[in-house]
Amino acid sequence: MKELVILIRPEKLEDVKRILDDINCGGMTLSTVMGCGTQKGISSDTEETVNEIRGFKTTINLLPKVRVEVVVDDKDVEKIVEKVRETCVTGHVGDGKIFIRDIMDAIRIRTGERGTKAL
Repeated sequence: MKELVILIRPEKLEDVKRILDDINCGGMTLSTVMGCGTQKGISSDTEETVNEIRGFKTTINLLPKVRVEVVVDDKDVEKIVEKVRETCVTGHVGDGKIFIRDIMDAIRIRTGERGTKAL
């Protein structure tokens, strides 16, 4: 089993949900997050803003992203990665990232099922 952590632009969320539903991944966890990568949070359509937080002036250089977390069977990983890449690419900095982690085991609390049966 693998965990995919998919960081995407917010406007791509429905597309990614559709991909995961089509592959029957079973479930997902979504979080609204802020972040920056190589673009350092600078977008062509945003300007840097100086805010005051607890009396300190700071530049907020983070862009809104959506974090999608799913645990899937090994055989589905490349299919999901390829479809997400094809769907979420805009060709601009800030399209997102996909991280893949090994999962040793999964346990469904309600039934005690383990491994891929728990997904």
